[in-house]
Amino acid sequence: MKHRKKLLLIGATTGYQTRVFADAAERLGFELVLATDRCHVLDDPWGDHAIALRFEDPQAAAEVLAAQARVDGIVAVGDRPAYLAALAAERMGIPYNSPDSVLACRNKFIARERFRAAGLLVPEFYRAAIADGPQRAAGTARYPCVLKPLGLSASRGVIRANDPHEFAAAFRRIEALLRDPDILRLHEEQDRFLQVENFIEGREFALEGILTGGKLRVLAIFDKPDPLDGPYFEETIYVTPSREPAETQREIVRTTESAIQGLGLMHGPVHAEMRVNPRGVWMLEVAARPIGGLCARVLPGLEELILRHAAGEDVSAGEGISQVATSLDAAGVMMIPIPREGIYVATEGVEQARSTAGIEDVIITAKEGQKLVPLPEGASYLGFIFARANSPEDVEKALRASHERLHFEIAAALPVV
Repeated sequence: MKHRKKLLLIGATTGYQTRVFADAAERLGFELVLATDRCHVLDDPWGDHAIALRFEDPQAAAEVLAAQARVDGIVAVGDRPAYLAALAAERMGIPYNSPDSVLACRNKFIARERFRAAGLLVPEFYRAAIADGPQRAAGTARYPCVLKPLGLSASRGVIRANDPHEFAAAFRRIEALLRDPDILRLHEEQDRFLQVENFIEGREFALEGILTGGKLRVLAIFDKPDPLDGPYFEETIYVTPSREPAETQREIVRTTESAIQGLGLMHGPVHAEMRVNPRGVWMLEVAARPIGGLCARVLPGLEELILRHAAGEDVSAGEGISQVATSLDAAGVMMIPIPREGIYVATEGVEQARSTAGIEDVIITAKEGQKLVPLPEGASYLGFIFARANSPEDVEKALRASHERLHFEIAAALPVV
């Protein structure tokens, strides 16, 4: 009888991707064991038989997984889950990235140090202790500069400052953000600091890939057509394939490979972000996980590919997204930005937006009564728009036209007294 592969999936209870991976595992005939940060006191409150973990205690969580999960491979959805996966894989003897490499990905200061050691282009950068306040750092910074928390992702808390006054304001906003109870409960040393670095001019891109024995297979390169010059850096549109010249794309891949080697990553999905200007490719970060949220729908079959890879199957064949693309040539997603803070009421025009030529789907993920917080403090989007067409230009036009048809009702949030 053929052995049925059993995989461990680690993710946050509230993550979009957990159910998508579970459905993909069912289609492949894999048995999936879930491990999440759900309440460990209640008896299976979500009905998914998940192993309850304390994300704030990664070592203990890894011990729980090593004791309870007998699996053939591990998949992690999210940055913190990726570190838990690395710790658990080390204990279980399962191929994965080392804990040290994943920690380096999750700490912007360490990542920058390793990029510099690998000979990559890096801006001037340094850490500033939150407890020291902004005055001294503001007086020594070169402007324009960017302030960012060391451990948050998706541009959360990333703020550009053009002078000492803006620097102090950005510093205080990040300080307040890091006092969020969900961040404080993790007790992470890196949250006592923020990073200051010179602003990098240029256009921004992303690369999706998968590693086997340290060798990168590129699945897609995404253009980010909206300028990301600050004061905040909210990502909106991703389009693939890239419209950049072939040599620029090759340099993006070469720089990503060097960054991966510098970090020490070896096995599993990676999502990299970079900027390109006349001086070359500047690596912003490499995450030891797949693209976040529902954005993976741009690459149909990506979850199956990641699961098969975790199960030990050979996924090295093919180039680009040839294994996951449809008959059309280009695809893209818009992460619908939150226009202002308030309480979500409703969205009008969804069917009209969905009927726009080239649009595959419009998904509103915000829930009625949910408090909406835009970047830099926020950590979510209103939803996602997906498009597929014959060219990247048509995809971008479709996404923008669809978004224009949406109208959001957001009520003012009453102050807490």
